[in-house]
Amino acid sequence: MTLRIGHYPLVGRALLAPMAGVTDRPFRQLCRRFGAALAPAEMLSADQRLWSTGKSQRRMDHAGEPEPRVVQLAGSEPQELAAAARVNVDLGAHIIDINMGCPAKKVCNRQCGSALLADEALVERILIAVRRAVSVPVTLKIRTGTDPLRRNAARIAALAQSCGVAAIAIHGRTRTDHFRGSAEYDTMRQARAVMSMPLIANGDIDSAARARAVLDFTGAQGVMIGRAAQGAPWIFRDVNAYLATNQFAAPLLRTSKTEIILQHLVSLYQFYGERTGVRMARKHLGWYCRQHSEASDLRRRLMAAEDSASQFLAATQGFGHWAEMQAA
Repeated sequence: MTLRIGHYPLVGRALLAPMAGVTDRPFRQLCRRFGAALAPAEMLSADQRLWSTGKSQRRMDHAGEPEPRVVQLAGSEPQELAAAARVNVDLGAHIIDINMGCPAKKVCNRQCGSALLADEALVERILIAVRRAVSVPVTLKIRTGTDPLRRNAARIAALAQSCGVAAIAIHGRTRTDHFRGSAEYDTMRQARAVMSMPLIANGDIDSAARARAVLDFTGAQGVMIGRAAQGAPWIFRDVNAYLATNQFAAPLLRTSKTEIILQHLVSLYQFYGERTGVRMARKHLGWYCRQHSEASDLRRRLMAAEDSASQFLAATQGFGHWAEMQAA
């Protein structure tokens, strides 16, 4: 089965979930290298007055990324979102994704993100405005509802399809759940029954076997992976291989993982510069340490490093030793 978003056929059925502070350009490129069919950029505010900041400028930097490139917008004013979509398409976006899934308080307090699910009429106005503003595919990311007693994802999905949305990703928790508890997939299955556009299932998909089970249960055409990719960007390789062949891919050697980690560090230093690059690398190194059964001392050294040279050296020695242990 080939997953298509508008006129774009995707290679693979596992997509990277957009995550603020995580899915920067270096991480997106790394996940695409390992088979992520799409890698949306970090959420960008539709308010163009905020785009002059360094953070926004980096989020809008897609140099060297493979097509199709996805920009995710957050906002609550239809015409503002439409204008932001037009500008980003002019800058090279191939797909515009609308965020109606973020549960963060600072987002929802502005009636953006998953707060929008409480106002279906506004959802419709937003989707119509953005669809009319651009010629590229428009996609939507939502949660199952605002709270466990108001799961309206099936209605939102049907509405989105009627507005011409090309695909929808549903996270299996409500706004009030945040990331607590387990994701549920019954609501996704209900949404699948009332729509024909592609459904992307999201939430707690942390292995190839889990991806297969979720697709079989929900009828979704693809899966979106977020937290499980942190420290393990090769998960897309594993999931796509299993979905395509029903056979598990051979595990990556630790030497290969060490090379990946070091290459990721270099790309972070180059993208952010010395000071910010070291700081941004710390979170990724913390996640990579979860791959290491004896990483407590290594993690302390990595977090304590104050410059790229000492951080890179600690990573080279620490993860290199980990690889040597496997070889022995």
